[in-house]
Amino acid sequence: MNTQHETGTGAGTAHRVLVLGAGYAGIAAAVQLAARTARRTDVAVTVVDAQERFTERLRLHMTATGQRLAELSVPALLEGTGARFVRGWVTSVDADARTVRLDDERCLRYDTLVYALGGVADTAAVPGADEHAYTLNGTQDAEVLAERLDRLGGGTVVVCGNGPTGIEAAAEIAERHPELDVVLVGRREPGAALHPRAGAYLRGALDRLGVQVRGGTTVVGIRPGAVETADGGSIAADVVLWAGGTRVSPIAAAAGLAVDARGRVVTDETLRSVSHQQVYAVGDAAAIRQGYGLMHGTCQGGMPSGVHAAVSIVRALRGKQPKPFRFGYYHTPVSLGRHDGVVQFTHPDDSPRRIYLTGRAAARYKEVVTASPWPTYGRMKKMPASGAFWPRGGRSTRVRGGVR
Repeated sequence: MNTQHETGTGAGTAHRVLVLGAGYAGIAAAVQLAARTARRTDVAVTVVDAQERFTERLRLHMTATGQRLAELSVPALLEGTGARFVRGWVTSVDADARTVRLDDERCLRYDTLVYALGGVADTAAVPGADEHAYTLNGTQDAEVLAERLDRLGGGTVVVCGNGPTGIEAAAEIAERHPELDVVLVGRREPGAALHPRAGAYLRGALDRLGVQVRGGTTVVGIRPGAVETADGGSIAADVVLWAGGTRVSPIAAAAGLAVDARGRVVTDETLRSVSHQQVYAVGDAAAIRQGYGLMHGTCQGGMPSGVHAAVSIVRALRGKQPKPFRFGYYHTPVSLGRHDGVVQFTHPDDSPRRIYLTGRAAARYKEVVTASPWPTYGRMKKMPASGAFWPRGGRSTRVRGGVR
């Protein structure tokens, strides 16, 4: 039987802020909060994650093709901020008792919680996906796939899901492994959400890379050696990569937090849980409503939500009312291998504008975007206010009548 013991997150009577998850949103919240409270002795910030290495989710398609990336350390980033890092798997949250259990052995107490446990590939959506498909849930998963692709020597790789993750993975695999046949399967045509000309460029680039596109195809099952489709057919596959949607951790629902149909924490306009005011939810883990509807999980929205949660906590600690969170989308960058890409500039509601980039210019733009989070965190350590600038989206992000 596991031995339980209590672990505090700070000394004395300090207000204990616990950040669960060291992804893009969680780190933004932790660094911003630690920087804004650096001179205070009555606030203790603790970050919890299962890995010390920061997962660059925006580069996992590169890791999956054997490309070496820099190892970014979360504890190293937090050095000098006063924030503490605790490595462990979050196994449960007791929102009423304000405790978090790690690895079923340790228990952390908090006064304020920032819930930032992001999403993973929804392998439960289709029978056989969990058993027979690879995912890009993290660095280790991507490295396992890279090793498998290196051993193939030939054959067919089927990528299920033609959203940005699936498109980038299919393009990267086709470019790095020309000896493999790559098939991209999805219900819609890849690039359907882009401006028609940008979408046409994207599909042309996939064709030039030799990716076989099977749009309008619904996957209903995965078995060894094949992907089964709704029309009764099948696609032969030596390797299957599942990129067909995401799901969030069930921990929030089990904790009694109010969640939506997808298990995301429902927040008010300040990013507080509507059921537990001492809990803030950010990034993929949160159901954040704007005037145009619910936000979807991306780095461009996740980091601002983390920063806003930190600013809201600071305001609350000062006895002030947190302000509403507003965010408008501004681009959708998609890489198509190392030297090609599409960048679709968008309206705040994420609908496409007429402006877009393609080719090498888009690839360079995407690389700048992908590389930007880490130096942004570094700047926030020295200048916290530098992290508080993002597109608010104007009228399209306002929630009419305050109804959420």
